[in-house]
Amino acid sequence: MDNHLRIFITVAEKQSFSKAAEEHYMTQPAVSQYIRALEDSVGMRLLERSNKYVRLNKAGEIVYHYAKEILGLYTTMQNLVDDLVNRANGPLAIGASYTFGEYVLPRIIADMLGRYPNIEPAVTIGNTAKIADLVATHQLDIGIVEGHFNRKEIISEEFAEDEMVIVASSENKLLDKEEIELSDLVKETWVVRERGSGTREATEKFFQKFDIAPFRLMHFSSTQSIKESVAAGLGITLLSKWAVQKEVKYGDLKIIPIKGLPFIREFSIITKSPFKTNTLEIFMKLLRDSSQLWTF
Repeated sequence: MDNHLRIFITVAEKQSFSKAAEEHYMTQPAVSQYIRALEDSVGMRLLERSNKYVRLNKAGEIVYHYAKEILGLYTTMQNLVDDLVNRANGPLAIGASYTFGEYVLPRIIADMLGRYPNIEPAVTIGNTAKIADLVATHQLDIGIVEGHFNRKEIISEEFAEDEMVIVASSENKLLDKEEIELSDLVKETWVVRERGSGTREATEKFFQKFDIAPFRLMHFSSTQSIKESVAAGLGITLLSKWAVQKEVKYGDLKIIPIKGLPFIREFSIITKSPFKTNTLEIFMKLLRDSSQLWTF
């Protein structure tokens, strides 16, 4: 049945029987046969077909959602069994929120591959909410997310601290003041991430802690676009020191000195299964060990 699910997922994602056939090195009639067998097993049609499109119907959406989770569990089971006789190797599906994934994770993976070249990491970068959902549905083996994490179905472990600072364009008039007050920050436009982002959560906690209610918020969906916008003079923002270290070094952004900063948040490791492959255990140990070496 796992082959039926794999082929169904491919048809659903590519919205094409012919493209699914190419993906699985099959004939198109063979793909159709697999889909019919799956629909017979479920007891209803899963796809709406026409000459122009192939789309999931409501039943298809349900089957697609759980098929992804079932295949994720199947892969995890197989990897755990393989671990009983093999050394650390094979695929490792890693998810990370933007700050960690873009500025910290690459060097950890490079270190891992230097020691364990047979591990095959695949990395997904997204906001905290997206990564948590993928871990919860077994589509990722592990996630590294920002902030405190509390979901009953997920195992969470805080493993490192992240320092967050307020940055502005080097031309921002706040930097001309001898002493910057919190009240000065209220008058500024704040450039922030979307809801669901760990950085957005940290920003809202910062506002709450210091009783700040900015006059204006401007939303962007990536850290890079926020940095570009702030450097262009659109406003100020709260970001991880990791995310702004190059821009601060070269003078594109400057840290606004405020009493009470840096603002500290946590990075957390999240997993779903209590059983972990050797490969996953090795990666988690590298994460914990590397946290002792982080410096700005």
